[in-house]
Amino acid sequence: MMMKQHLALVLLMIFFHHCTITSGQSSAPAPAPAGPTNITAILEKAGQYTTFIRLLKSTQMDDRINIQLNNSNQGLTIFAPTDNAFSNLKPGTLNSFTDQQKAQMVQFHIVSSFLSISQFQTVSNPVSTQAGGSNSGDFSLNITTSGNQVNMTSGVTNTSVANTVYTDGQLAVYQIDQVLLPLGVVRPSAPPPETPPKAKKAASPSDAPSATTASVDSSDATLLFFPRNAPITLSLAVAAAAVLLL
Repeated sequence: MMMKQHLALVLLMIFFHHCTITSGQSSAPAPAPAGPTNITAILEKAGQYTTFIRLLKSTQMDDRINIQLNNSNQGLTIFAPTDNAFSNLKPGTLNSFTDQQKAQMVQFHIVSSFLSISQFQTVSNPVSTQAGGSNSGDFSLNITTSGNQVNMTSGVTNTSVANTVYTDGQLAVYQIDQVLLPLGVVRPSAPPPETPPKAKKAASPSDAPSATTASVDSSDATLLFFPRNAPITLSLAVAAAAVLLL
C-alpha cells in the first residue's frame, strides 16, 4: 500500500514537472522577424502627413529612402511638414511647381545622415540636404539650437522641430510646422527696373521746310507786290502818256 502511494506520488511529480516545462516553453513568444523600414508606413501611422506622403510617392522619393535605409548603413534625417504646414502655403504654390521642383523640395527636407536632437547642437552650417551640397546656397539649410529647441531657415522659410515622430538610430523623422521652401525653387523675384523716361523725338529732316518750298513761298510773296503782268501794264501806261502829249 505504501509503495503504491509512493509510486503515485512519483508519477504525479513527473506529470507536474512535464507540465511546467511545456508551459514555460509556450509562454516565450518567438522573436518576430524584423521588417524593412518603410517611411510612408511610419508617417501614415503618425497621421497628419497626407500631403507629404503624396509628394514622396509622386516623386518616387519614398522608394529611394527605403532602399537607402534597408540596403546600406547610411543614416537619414527627415523633416516632415504636417498637412497644416502645407495649408499655410500661398494658394496654388504646389501646383505652380514643375515635377523637378517638387522633387527638389522633397529632397530639401532630407539630410543624408542620422541626427539626434543633441547632435543638432554640433552641426556645421550650412547643412547639406539631398537637394544640394553645402556649397549650393540655393539648397542649403541653416540650423541653430536654443536648449532643446532646434530652429532652421532656408532663406525663405523659418521653422523649428515641433516633435520627434520616429527614431531608431538610423532614421530620425521630425515634425515641422512650416514647409521648407528652398531658394533654388522659390527665389524671390527682383523688382523690375525702372523704365527711363522716353526722350523726345528729334525732328526729322522731312519735318523741316524744304528750300523749294521756301523759294516758292518767296516767289508768291513777291507776286503780291509785283504781279506777273506788271511789265506789260507799265508799257501800255507809257504809250498812253506819249499819245496824250502829242
